[in-house]
Amino acid sequence: MDFQFSPEDDLFRRELRNFVESQLPENWEGGGRWPEEWDWDFTMSLRGKLAEKGWLTMHWPEEYGGQSASPIKSAIYNEELAYMRAPGRDIFGVRMLGPTLMIHGTEEQKKVHLPPISRGEIQWCQGYSEPESGSDLASLATKAILDDDEYVLNGTKIWTTLGHRADWIFCLARTDPDAPKHRGISFLLVDMKTPGIEVRPIVNMAGGHEFNQVIFDNVRVPRSNIVGEENKGWYVAVTLLDFERSGIDYSAMARRLLDEIRDYTRETKMNGQIMLDIPWVQDLLADRYVECEAARLMAYNVAYLQGEDLVPNKEASISKVFGSETLQRVTESALKILGPYGSIGRNDKWAPLRGRIQEHWMISFSHKLAGGTSEVQRNIIAGRGLDLPRG
Repeated sequence: MDFQFSPEDDLFRRELRNFVESQLPENWEGGGRWPEEWDWDFTMSLRGKLAEKGWLTMHWPEEYGGQSASPIKSAIYNEELAYMRAPGRDIFGVRMLGPTLMIHGTEEQKKVHLPPISRGEIQWCQGYSEPESGSDLASLATKAILDDDEYVLNGTKIWTTLGHRADWIFCLARTDPDAPKHRGISFLLVDMKTPGIEVRPIVNMAGGHEFNQVIFDNVRVPRSNIVGEENKGWYVAVTLLDFERSGIDYSAMARRLLDEIRDYTRETKMNGQIMLDIPWVQDLLADRYVECEAARLMAYNVAYLQGEDLVPNKEASISKVFGSETLQRVTESALKILGPYGSIGRNDKWAPLRGRIQEHWMISFSHKLAGGTSEVQRNIIAGRGLDLPRG
């Protein structure tokens, strides 16, 4: 791996950073800190501007409206926006579904769905997890029964991020109930305005509304909306998950949080002493900074391998595990440094950093689950990386 960025990469990083900073409101703290409707309007507005710059889908092939940008450049884009806590990125449409349709979709599906994604005009969500089917995704129970030229969809999806905002959902459903569990599954594209769809909010313990439960009650889906072959949707789903797993977001978010804690300890005293001069505080911050840099390098290694036309399957799992768990360790260390004040919420005037640490700590647990739990990732590392036998 080349540990040096090219002059062009450095120039792009500066241009991107300057542009996004010029678009963010003064004292911007990230999504969820503003009234929800304003947050979403701003998200879509900035997404459109990123699309106009050609950055939203720059890693897509030119034939689909992209720039065929290198994976390294794409990682820089995601790292900078994650560090600035800037909205506007589109994980479900741009990063996950778009590349999957390029591989498995029909020409008509590409023609219909890729252009609005590339323009930043549409929001997708993911319908994978179910109440009784999380890490063991192949055990899903949602059914899609063929009726003439339509599938009749019944079942429930859970933890559906942005389901309440989405225009469309890509989901897995069982189309052959008698087949082995990894077979008989199909990958469907469903318009969220279709009659029979109910979206119920799930508010997290930090008070944010990002997750939802999506219920399908005799929802009719055109047969033309199946991606790939019928009963072989598992292979499409695995392709999509490979596009989902990246650790660069975790290391960037962790580093931003560390920078804020470092600045806080420079200005705050404990028992008459500047906190940053206290040895145990220095040691704790140094350990976390080292881990953040290691997580960052793991993520860039994944991008480097992709740029060499290699498939970084186990490397992506390693990056995901270490990155997400580093972020959680950073939030725990921040709470330790802040002491009892770290548990104060945003609405209390005594809350350091306006209560951000408390929120990040609570949310950090979900990062070890989303995109594949740490336990599942370790199984992948053991099997595909270390060639260990299955237990």
